[in-house]
Amino acid sequence: MRITVVHALPQQQSVVVMEVEPGTTLRQAVERSGLWTPAAPPRVGVFGHPRALQETVGEGDRVEIYRELLKDPKTARRQRAQKPR
Repeated sequence: MRITVVHALPQQQSVVVMEVEPGTTLRQAVERSGLWTPAAPPRVGVFGHPRALQETVGEGDRVEIYRELLKDPKTARRQRAQKPR
């Protein structure tokens, strides 16, 4: 099966197209891509939908490695709303 693993940082975007066997989990695909260092388990999704690392990939899946948010979106919005214009 052919899948794509992607990871986007502010300054760099990485895309790896790879062949995997049926039954490959998201964790295995991310590890084999080389885009993840095992410091902490990444949050991942397929085509923008969050998924568990134990789930298997399907033909043509775009596996996305999500980065941590720098700020909570609700807190950031409140801070922007409080600033005088």
